[in-house]
Amino acid sequence: MLLVGMLDSPYVRRAAIAGTVLGIPFEHQSVSVFRHMDRFRAINPLVKAPSLVADDGTVLMESQLIIQHMEDVAGRSLRPKDPAARLADLRATALAIVTCEKAIAIEYERKRPEAIRYAPWLDRVAEQLQEALAALDMIAGERWKTLPGSWTHGAIGAAVAWGFIRFTIPDAVAADAFPALAAHAARCEATEVFRNWPIDRESP
Repeated sequence: MLLVGMLDSPYVRRAAIAGTVLGIPFEHQSVSVFRHMDRFRAINPLVKAPSLVADDGTVLMESQLIIQHMEDVAGRSLRPKDPAARLADLRATALAIVTCEKAIAIEYERKRPEAIRYAPWLDRVAEQLQEALAALDMIAGERWKTLPGSWTHGAIGAAVAWGFIRFTIPDAVAADAFPALAAHAARCEATEVFRNWPIDRESP
């Protein structure tokens, strides 16, 4: 099994961490969709990260589906078994994904020349980002005060999302704006599984 993509993508990093927690063997190749396009295209003509090459050669995309396949291979899920807890974790995971989507949107919009940036859209995305972070901060304060006995997708995703924001657009969100979420992310980043997949591994 081969996971392809750079760890500064929150989707690649979340998949790598989930696979490690699940205990499945897989390789990782740090291939950029920008700098290594030809190399990436040879693996997946769509040049989309993350991509996963399954053991039978099937190429999967979209982190949610990649993680689902990892769970199928592992024969277990990181979702809680209790229906209420499972639903709560689905919501936390969704909030983490939305957080990443909005942060990426802000990052790329900022790379456009200022003259062609669409301020009303950027303001809306920033507001959505703040709302998602506020919801995750509330969850972190209620449920993630200490590292869980077993990892869940919501807990992993929230920490990855916060780390991505601090790494890529730190000025968009004050470091102390969401203290419970920040504390949760700091605890996660201190663990061996997160240290094994650092967001800045491929940085200059």
